[in-house]
Amino acid sequence: MRIRFEIDEQGDEEVIIRLKQMDERIGVIQQALSEVLSGHASFPFYQNEKEFYFPLSEILFFETQSKEVMAHTKNQVYTVKHRLYELEELLPVSFLRVSKSTIVNVSKILSIDKNLTGASEVEFADSYKKIFVSRGYYKVLKEKMESRRYRV
Repeated sequence: MRIRFEIDEQGDEEVIIRLKQMDERIGVIQQALSEVLSGHASFPFYQNEKEFYFPLSEILFFETQSKEVMAHTKNQVYTVKHRLYELEELLPVSFLRVSKSTIVNVSKILSIDKNLTGASEVEFADSYKKIFVSRGYYKVLKEKMESRRYRV
């Protein structure tokens, strides 16, 4: 596969991939591009009355607490104005629902401690925060973690 970049200062940015047939490598490239491009998108996060804007890639996980949805970064907690089911539609593919009340950024996971009798525990790199994965979501998370191996 050849890779070629052209600078076109007058035109819009675009990515074109020409191929004879679709295969697994192209799917991985497409997913990686989607994550890179959407990882820079953001929507407002709140602490009290103050709005914050930062890349979604800084988020470790979203969770519901009472009736609010909280976004957790390495050191901070913010509220968002979206419900979890809305976030599932808005977030890039690196985010995955892992319980009724939690969506995790799979790219931030350091370890998963599988518990056969209940929820498995997820730890994040450079953070003390932990979440639990419901038994019903564990298989999907495991598959998503396995697919990270094949990233470009």
